[in-house]
Amino acid sequence: MPATLDALAREVLRADALAGVQILSMDEAGSGLRIMGQAGFPHCPDFFDRLLQCGRQGARLTIFEAFERLEPVVVPDRWASLRDDPAWAPLHEYLGQSDWSWFASVPLTIRGRPAGVLNAYLSPGQVVGNQTLEFLTAMAEQAAVALDHAALLQAERELARREERQRLARDLHDSIVQQAFSIGMQAKVLGIVAARGEVPTDRVRSIAQEIGVLSQTVLADLRAMVHELRPLSSTSLGLEEALRALAESTTNRTGMRVGLQVGAGVDTLPTDMAEDVYRIVAEALHNVVKHAEAGRVTVRVALRHGSTVSLTVTDDGHGMPGGAPGTPDRREGYGLTSMRERAARWGGSLTVGPRTRGAAGTSVRAVVPLPDPRAAADLTRAGLPAPGPAPDGAP
Repeated sequence: MPATLDALAREVLRADALAGVQILSMDEAGSGLRIMGQAGFPHCPDFFDRLLQCGRQGARLTIFEAFERLEPVVVPDRWASLRDDPAWAPLHEYLGQSDWSWFASVPLTIRGRPAGVLNAYLSPGQVVGNQTLEFLTAMAEQAAVALDHAALLQAERELARREERQRLARDLHDSIVQQAFSIGMQAKVLGIVAARGEVPTDRVRSIAQEIGVLSQTVLADLRAMVHELRPLSSTSLGLEEALRALAESTTNRTGMRVGLQVGAGVDTLPTDMAEDVYRIVAEALHNVVKHAEAGRVTVRVALRHGSTVSLTVTDDGHGMPGGAPGTPDRREGYGLTSMRERAARWGGSLTVGPRTRGAAGTSVRAVVPLPDPRAAADLTRAGLPAPGPAPDGAP
């Protein structure tokens, strides 16, 4: 977000030949403003603290007037009035590093609520007329849109994390807790048999084998959960490398052979899209391991015609229970729902059904359209984040 708002601040600076621009937003705690983007001034992480110090010394803080009144505040010859004012001493050095005169502070509003301010420092000889104020107001609206988008994205990620924790908790209870309970029961049985004095060898061997199988299953499930909780490596190593690590890990802990085919250009996907593709594949593999009793699974990820990402996860397991292929089942679990939502986020679709040609097993297929590169470039130049495609953008 700081990079996005820095870019927007630079665009405002160039568009109106201003001396400096700051974009400030309310911090997470709601206790103060912080600079999220700027141009024309050096980085100043303690700007807000210095500003409050000026206020305590009697300085007029027009930033708060704009923020609280939700209307622009313009001060002619602002630098001349505060340059020699001792109340502004904490910010004299910082504000003196750019040549400016008039000052304007325009509020940022999100759904009618104050979210921050855009400060414009005008070069000597410039004044804030109606046209300039309209331009600054429009730029403040763009900054507010960027802040709102970032807040919604963060909320979405927090919700996804909570749901992921709930899913892991359910898996923990459904598999590991029950298996650990079975291990405990078998150990008690072994103790009872041993207390009888004469212990049948076959009985002891059978109980020991059962405990060994259960402990190996618990270990495999725990390793799977630890792998899912790791930070995604595709952001630093590339999506292909992350998928190869996932395939190797799944093979090593389960013995199931995982074949991987990755097409050219997959590592060029936007970071958020790459993460969703990775998570769809990871969830599909998790379902195969847990439910399919498969010996082999094949993962294919490729770009199609430069406009879509296609991924399939096909196994040779015992297949799905009854129901129309590709249609959501009211009983489908969180994992399948999560995969559908990740594909739908980008305007894509996900289908699940039996393998073709009557072969045993299940196939999961997702088709996700790539973001429009021209629209993304236009938004990038404007300093705004590029959204995913519209929901009806799927082929």
